[in-house]
Amino acid sequence: MARKAKTPTATAPTAMDVTATAAAAGPAPETIMVRSHRIACDGVGGALGHPRVWLELGAAGFVDCPYCDRRFVAATAAGHDEDGHLAPGVYEGSSGH
Repeated sequence: MARKAKTPTATAPTAMDVTATAAAAGPAPETIMVRSHRIACDGVGGALGHPRVWLELGAAGFVDCPYCDRRFVAATAAGHDEDGHLAPGVYEGSSGH
């Protein structure tokens, strides 16, 4: 007697599949508001960071760090109160903090 080949059946993704995919992607990159069009990023600083890289905000008004994926956005929109403190590992202009 010949066996019938089983045909695979398509199933919809379960909630567990969706959660596992989101966890594998990781948290969203950090977004940092900056006042200068030229900034430097060294990650979190110190031994846990990455080499300092200088980045230029383009016409789009933002730039992503190639090492840590932080997104730097120009703080020119109304309602963004700048108190002079930047996130750790971020430097503006040529003079640093």
